[in-house]
Amino acid sequence: MKNFVILGGGYGGLTIIKELLEGKIPSDTQIVLVDRSPFQGLKTEYYALAAGTVSDYDLRIQFPVSDKVTYRYGEVTSIDLEQRQIEFEGQDPLEYDKLVIGLGCTDRFHNTPGAEEYSCTIQSFSKTRETYLRLNEVKAYGNVHIVGGGLSGVEMAAELRESRPDLNISILDRGERVLSAFPQRLSAYVHEWFGEHQVETRGHIAISRLEPNAIFNRDEEILTDAVVWTAGIQPVKVVQDLDVTKDPQGRVVLNEYYQIPEYTDVYVVGDCASVPYAPSGQAAEVQGEQIAHIQHALWKGEKPNPQPLKLRGTLGALGKKAGFGLMGKTSMMGRVPRILKSGVLWMSKRHLG
Repeated sequence: MKNFVILGGGYGGLTIIKELLEGKIPSDTQIVLVDRSPFQGLKTEYYALAAGTVSDYDLRIQFPVSDKVTYRYGEVTSIDLEQRQIEFEGQDPLEYDKLVIGLGCTDRFHNTPGAEEYSCTIQSFSKTRETYLRLNEVKAYGNVHIVGGGLSGVEMAAELRESRPDLNISILDRGERVLSAFPQRLSAYVHEWFGEHQVETRGHIAISRLEPNAIFNRDEEILTDAVVWTAGIQPVKVVQDLDVTKDPQGRVVLNEYYQIPEYTDVYVVGDCASVPYAPSGQAAEVQGEQIAHIQHALWKGEKPNPQPLKLRGTLGALGKKAGFGLMGKTSMMGRVPRILKSGVLWMSKRHLG
């Protein structure tokens, strides 16, 4: 049997499996999904798990059951592109004929001393569980700081405010305003929401180092009881170690079929792929659909016809009752985008589960 191996059961990997199973898979080919967990975690909702407003059970999606799909659970340590082999921690290697790399991202700490040691993160299921425990242990009226005023930081701060109205919550960002990548009008709405809900936002912060119970803005000491780091991401170390061409963000440069040009038996999907969009679950799903269609065409002996990636927009939550969104050039604010985000979550569970 030929092994079509998919590394990572996230949005991209599961979408590829779903789309492949809906078509005809050659009788001599089996799909092998490799993941560290026996379920997918809905990463776009990890902020709610960290805040304590949902349980981890609510964010699990079971992998599909099919006689064409087998599973291998473990920690991938390296990928040998020349030998077509996956190395694991404490397990035998796995050989592949075709490979999809969808291992996602990890935090980028920008070489800030103490950041990795003294902050919490929400980039993996296990780290998010640890963050929940850390935040839950903060005593009443304690100080919690969210580093990074992008989408993840904003949702984290808003959800934590709903979960812990007793805490003093602050967002620290190096830019002038939260959600600096979004239109000014939308950013102003979120800033106003934070003001009404007693969440402090501080801009032009240059974090020089973290110490136990302290953040340093250059020489200014900011006392803290917990820090949640949402100030940047990068591909996981396994992808960082690959000797292939990458973009300035460290993502793998691909050809028109989302393959590594030097190794056309290898696709890359999601946060590790160099595509013209910021990493997101939606981008990974759309790209996953394209990869599945390309592979079906190749199995049929046809020339693939990939289509441009088109995203529907971005939605963000401010607790359970308010939200914001950007659909094309149209900004959305208030209850409607929050309802839409809940609907997208419901659809994701049905689509991927």
